[in-house]
Amino acid sequence: MNKQSHETERLIKIVEAFPNATVTVLGDLVADEFIFGEISRVSREAPVLILKHRDRSLVPGGGANAICNLADLGVNVLPVGVVGDDEPGRLLIQAFRRKHIPVTGVFKSKGFATVTKTRILAGMTHTTRQQVVRVDREPDAPPNSHLARELILAARKYARASEALLVSDYGYGSATPAILNAIREKGRLNGVPVTLDSRHRMLEFSGVTAATPNEPEVEEVIGSRIGQDWSSLVSAGEQIMKRMKLDSLVITRGRDGMVSFSRGHKPLDIPIFGSDEVADVTGAGDTVIATFTAALAAGASNEEAAHLANYAGGIVVMKRGTATVSRQELLRAVEQSAPATRSH
Repeated sequence: MNKQSHETERLIKIVEAFPNATVTVLGDLVADEFIFGEISRVSREAPVLILKHRDRSLVPGGGANAICNLADLGVNVLPVGVVGDDEPGRLLIQAFRRKHIPVTGVFKSKGFATVTKTRILAGMTHTTRQQVVRVDREPDAPPNSHLARELILAARKYARASEALLVSDYGYGSATPAILNAIREKGRLNGVPVTLDSRHRMLEFSGVTAATPNEPEVEEVIGSRIGQDWSSLVSAGEQIMKRMKLDSLVITRGRDGMVSFSRGHKPLDIPIFGSDEVADVTGAGDTVIATFTAALAAGASNEEAAHLANYAGGIVVMKRGTATVSRQELLRAVEQSAPATRSH
């Protein structure tokens, strides 16, 4: 068996082991709402299009999307988060139940508004729908101290029965550095690996095993642009690895694929799987961290986990809207195309 076929066989075995793995997700649960209208005419009140309403859908986004990705990959997932006592919150819980995801760690609060991101899409009957505006509805304040305590207790309990803890921090207060520190205190995580997807405060987290930022988030952290400069990218990755004391780091780069850093190994430059003509990147980061974490929980090395996350990312960006990747789709991709890297 040559090296490539051995690597492929190994990746297939990891994906087949997903149903034996359990992952706890501590996350900001977001409702992604899509409203579609056909262009009717230009308004006489202002130079704007009038859309005739045709369709509305609401799907799990943010940390809730990472949860659904794990479930569709066949992983046993235990979500911990907060929703409001409102329609988006109820629809998120319904979406979890349809996928047989337990919801005892999802707390409903009357004083908290479910984060809802509404995307208005316009088009004609036989044309591609284009996003014209997005409206975000956010809670006035983060979860109160009582809810934070409930999140900590639930995450501790579930993590003890899990092979990994995924933290999805969108900045809405359910997955803060303070909450993670409280979960970890006195060694309560017992060596369970922690993976992190944090939009704007990655460096504030400690005790994290791996992180999966995108390139703009990395540029924000280091305060300079990377562009196509490989040495700058490597320097940025090594800087973050050192500052956060990570075992591994995956930097996603859109149509340029991703770069995997692993302690004691050279960085791997992994080209995007499939076409670089991306259809929609909405929620792609959730798919990447979900697949990466699932692979670690199933016994993969950091590099193997990065390759599987790259396959999943390449699949999901070809889907419109907030989407997931199934275990069958991931297996097909691995079987059809051997893992690839670029040399430098």
